[in-house]
Amino acid sequence: MKCEHCTRKECSKKTKTDDQENVSADAPSPAQENGEKGEFHKLADAKIFLSDCLACDSCVTAEEGVQLSQQNAKDFFRVLNLNKKCDTSKHKVLVVSVCPQSLPYFAAKFNLSVTDASRRLCGFLKSLGVHYVFDTTIAADFSILESQKEFVRRYRQHSEEERTLPMLTSACPGWVRYAERVLGRPITAHLCTAKSPQQVMGSLVKDYFARQQVQEEKGLAFPVLPGGSTGGALQMFGRTTPSPEGGSRQTRMECWCSNLSPEKIFHVIVAPCYDKKLEALQESFPPALHGSRGADCVLTSGEIAQIMEQGDLSVRDAAVDTLFGDLKEDKVTRHDGASSDGHLAHIFRHAAKELFNEDVEEVTYRALRNKDFQEVTLEKNGEVLLRFAAAYGFRNIQNMILKLKKGKFPYHFVEVLACAGGCLNGRGQAQTPDGHADKALLRQMEGIYADIPVRRPESSAHVQELYQEWLEGINSPKAREVLHTTYQSQERGAHSLDIKW
Repeated sequence: MKCEHCTRKECSKKTKTDDQENVSADAPSPAQENGEKGEFHKLADAKIFLSDCLACDSCVTAEEGVQLSQQNAKDFFRVLNLNKKCDTSKHKVLVVSVCPQSLPYFAAKFNLSVTDASRRLCGFLKSLGVHYVFDTTIAADFSILESQKEFVRRYRQHSEEERTLPMLTSACPGWVRYAERVLGRPITAHLCTAKSPQQVMGSLVKDYFARQQVQEEKGLAFPVLPGGSTGGALQMFGRTTPSPEGGSRQTRMECWCSNLSPEKIFHVIVAPCYDKKLEALQESFPPALHGSRGADCVLTSGEIAQIMEQGDLSVRDAAVDTLFGDLKEDKVTRHDGASSDGHLAHIFRHAAKELFNEDVEEVTYRALRNKDFQEVTLEKNGEVLLRFAAAYGFRNIQNMILKLKKGKFPYHFVEVLACAGGCLNGRGQAQTPDGHADKALLRQMEGIYADIPVRRPESSAHVQELYQEWLEGINSPKAREVLHTTYQSQERGAHSLDIKW
């Protein structure tokens, strides 16, 4: 049986109803793990079904299946419970990063504005015991800015001898995995080397954020986490001394500082699709993270919503944290994409200005064969200077690859997403109980997302500061190491596609 968009002649994926032995993972509450009733006693199990399409390639291997079964709320609650125990040496700083495409889902589902949904989600997570909640938009800033520079470089280097175009986006893990495992070279040579927002966020949290904590601790001005815990970042002891007034005694806490290493942080990503779970497992280990993954656990928006719906908690709304001290996110922003992080629109504007000195304010999309394959062009005096496309869903991807292989693909750049309808339509959210897309909810989400103010990545002063303070310059070797990646290509099998080239 084939899954919906499968490109293989035979596929081991089965539907949830066909496969009664799907690997699933229960998400018990802290109270359930302790064998007692409490504020979470109504929390139902959250299920992860590995039969959900994860990049639609050669399917999930047995080893990956075991690893994916650990990407669930059970692991999340395990860390929450660990932090409630007395052995502070084992405590972890719990950080959750939320993708901007998840917020419209929470807003639509709970009938809130997107700002209120963000504050409600943040307050709920902190009521569970999460220490910091971040927005991944800043990570997408880096991904887009690095992609802009790479496209301009590829455009200038492109020739008949060195065919560096089209450049294909690398932000969607489903598409990247498909390109690596099924298509192989020369397709992977066209993939942008900029890391995805999730990968960049992992480095921001486990490297930059961790080192900022250490600097504050060395000055004895460390941030005490909710509940008075430092998340195991400090070794502390209490000394009892007589009070100046005599009689009563008071306790003074003194500290020895130790590094807040990446292993002391448990980083959770809230994302709209299951492919992000696989991306977390497949991610390489950057040297700065000392063998630690950037994301320890990925939970879909639907899994978090289920926990919110069935948890019995009194929640106080809270503002989203930033990576910069006590600053808070005062409003929700997004990038200029209809349902994604907007790589196409931002790269198109940058390329038009950098290559042709043309200012483009409004990017106009033109649907071609279907609404998930659209074109954007820059024209001057009847000549097409730039031709970009957005290709969403595997049927459009197959058509794109066919034309690319035949040398009849006219585009300089393609924003490629595995999900038809884009990131908002990720399989981890906006699904009906029988596993189909909830079209009414999705339309509502699209309207909510369209109303979120757009922020251009070039306008972020924080990003420019991070380039200098964290990455040692915009084009430094460290920036290249942290923000870019390489791809693994397997030999394409005889039946890797149903298409005969």
